[in-house]
Amino acid sequence: MQKPFGDEAPLVDLDLLAEWILRDDEDLLIINKPGWLVCHPSKNGRLSSLVGAVREFTGMDKLHLVARIDRETSGLVLFAKRPSVARKYQMAIQNRIVKKTYLAIVEGELTEPVEVDQSIARRKRGKGPVHVKNEVSFAHGAQTAVTHFFPVASGGGYSLVRVEPQTGRKHQIRVHAQWLGHRIAGDKIYGPDESLYLDFIKNGWTERLEAVLPLKRQALHCYQYIFDFLDGPETLTAPLAAELSKFCQETMGLVTMPNNVLFQ
Repeated sequence: MQKPFGDEAPLVDLDLLAEWILRDDEDLLIINKPGWLVCHPSKNGRLSSLVGAVREFTGMDKLHLVARIDRETSGLVLFAKRPSVARKYQMAIQNRIVKKTYLAIVEGELTEPVEVDQSIARRKRGKGPVHVKNEVSFAHGAQTAVTHFFPVASGGGYSLVRVEPQTGRKHQIRVHAQWLGHRIAGDKIYGPDESLYLDFIKNGWTERLEAVLPLKRQALHCYQYIFDFLDGPETLTAPLAAELSKFCQETMGLVTMPNNVLFQ
């Protein structure tokens, strides 16, 4: 049996990829990426990454990835079909004339909006088994990071939250959620035990992970971009991934779409 998306991630089914497309026009191809697929090409061939699979699907080798999201994060991924379009959206992100919104399922009940203004730095080697890990830090060289958390609904010991990062540091939302005491559900690095990540990389989804984590991947979804262009705002939205919607409904008891959150 193939591992769910551990060391041997499944290849993209091009017929299934067609169902992920939210928009396809002369400027953009917009994908609602699943939470098991890496964005950038990997050693396992074109169909092992979103970029490779999209190029195979469209027959276009010069698609431009506007912004990536982590492998286990689902949601909006933008491809530009021309360099000028790529520059337009990339400069908007670089110049912060875009508002990004994520949806996350976190541990515990978050009852009030919270702003986390805590700088982030890469953790020094030797402080834990995972080398590539960031942490809240006051050390020289730490980068300013600000994240806003807004509760949407709670139930079953978890909260669905809207998250608006004001800055764009690596793993920012996950680091700040851990610092806040409301870890992202299913997070293998910033969750209950970071050695779970090493177990997963080596062995895939194991009984140990099944016993500790409520989901097979981190419950983080890139939900919406609002670009504030001079010729008028542009809003792009990706409905919450199916497995996260299922968790909201079956574990948290949310049977309707709260606060206009779009479920699949």
